[in-house]
Amino acid sequence: MNIEYERIVHIWKDPPNRGEMEDADFVFEGANPICGDKVRIFLKVNDGKIEDASFTGEGCAISVASASLLLDYAKGRKLEEIRDLEKEKIMELLGLDLSRNPSRLKCALLPLMAIKKR
Repeated sequence: MNIEYERIVHIWKDPPNRGEMEDADFVFEGANPICGDKVRIFLKVNDGKIEDASFTGEGCAISVASASLLLDYAKGRKLEEIRDLEKEKIMELLGLDLSRNPSRLKCALLPLMAIKKR
């Protein structure tokens, strides 16, 4: 296993930002029916800026790590900035190149796709 995947597995075992947020301003949900990954994203937003973020859900190491890392990145940024992110930013946050593995790419993008839903 390479160092990037070891990092992903480490995050998956004890993901920062995991937990339900009772007073969330926004709740986004996403699911990948092919692999069974599910994510629920909670955001606390003030003046368009994300003050706090958390998630719940079940999934593979890549989808869980992606949710955790995306929410770390999102805190302190504008919600619209996060909605405008492209897949390359998620790959950068994960430290992985999944371009040759489309099924794993869907896992990685699930949290972002949930936030992009209107």
